[in-house]
Amino acid sequence: MPDDTPPAEPLLIGRQIRELRKIKGLTLAEMAARLGVSIGHLSQIERDRSRLSIGTLKAISDVLGVHINWFFQPQPERPPEEVEFIVRANGRRRMTFTGLGIQEELLSPNLAGPLEMLLSTIEPGADSDFYSHEGAEAGLVIEGTLDLWVGERRFRLEAGDSFSFRSTERHRCANPGEVPTRVVWVITPPHY
Repeated sequence: MPDDTPPAEPLLIGRQIRELRKIKGLTLAEMAARLGVSIGHLSQIERDRSRLSIGTLKAISDVLGVHINWFFQPQPERPPEEVEFIVRANGRRRMTFTGLGIQEELLSPNLAGPLEMLLSTIEPGADSDFYSHEGAEAGLVIEGTLDLWVGERRFRLEAGDSFSFRSTERHRCANPGEVPTRVVWVITPPHY
């Protein structure tokens, strides 16, 4: 009897690189220059048509501001019709910011759409420092306490509280509590 199980989805690192590059606002030429590779070679990598050394992937990770493990997240087998629409709880991509005490889980199926949705776990005492970027973001505190700064304003939020602001304003978040804080963020356009 033939096996009708579809093959596991291949790990398409090139597609992930292209999505992140576009989100970071880098052209193919700008990124190739930063990496010291030709535009053609980078294009081949992004289309998954060229071999990719670990050294080159580490350099790409550094330019894109992600840890190299971002590209090696295990993806459970899933029906092909779910790939661009659904993220199962056991299939979330995770990224930990070493030294910051913040872990992000991507709730969106990819970063190519109009928004990204994240679940942040912020350890007690963790602080993101101020930053800004294009777009807007909103969120909902699921557990714990969140201190949120938007410009010069500081807000203390508890579980069940929500927020929204323009990402062009300098913003920062921290966990002043004794237990981890969990926050669902929606950011448009995708920022990762």
